[in-house]
Amino acid sequence: MKKIISTTILILLVFSMSACTNNPKSNNAISEAKLTKREKAILSTTSDKSFVYDFNVKSNYKELSVWIEKYEFGKLVGDKIDHITSGIKEDGSIIFTTSKTPNNQNQSLFNISINSDGSTDIVNQLETTFKDGLEGVTSISGSNQTENNPIKNNIVLASICYKKEGNRMDSLTDDFYRDVNKHIDEIRDYDVVYLLRAEFIK
Repeated sequence: MKKIISTTILILLVFSMSACTNNPKSNNAISEAKLTKREKAILSTTSDKSFVYDFNVKSNYKELSVWIEKYEFGKLVGDKIDHITSGIKEDGSIIFTTSKTPNNQNQSLFNISINSDGSTDIVNQLETTFKDGLEGVTSISGSNQTENNPIKNNIVLASICYKKEGNRMDSLTDDFYRDVNKHIDEIRDYDVVYLLRAEFIK
C-alpha cells in the first residue's frame, strides 16, 4: 500500500512539473487541460481515472481549495474528502486521480495535487464507495467541458457516478456543472456520486 502511495505521489510530482503548458488565456479562468499522449500514458500507469485542469488567475487570488463531495441518491453525505488548500500565484494546475488498492478491492485511493509557482501540494485518502465492493457496479465519469470557465465559488470540475442496478447511465449535462442545486435530479438515480470541487480564495 505504501509503495502504491509513494509511486502515485512521484508520478504526480513529475507530471506537475510539465503541467500548465496549456493554461487558459483568460484571467480568472479554469479549463480542462489538453494532455499529450505522453502525459495521458503517465497518468494511466497509476490511475483508473484522472482529471487535469489548468487555471490562470489575477494576483489578488492567493489560495486554492480543492475537495471531493460524496452524494448518495442525490443527497450530500459525510465530510469533504481529500480537502486541500494551497497557496497559488497566477497560474497552475489541479490533478485528481483514483486508483484501486491491491490489498482491499473495496477501497480506492483518491489523490489530489495542486501545482503553482514551482511548488506542488498533494493529499491522498482511502475511500470505500460500497462496503461489498464494486463488482457488478456500473460507473461513468465526466468533466466540466466549459472552456475558460469563469472562477466562482465552489466550481464543479468533475464527477464519478456509480449505479448498482441497471446498465443505463447518462453523462451529467453542462447545466449540472453550472448549477448543481438546480439540476440535482440528474444524480438522484445513482447510488453514489463523487464531485470534484474547487474554490479560489483572495
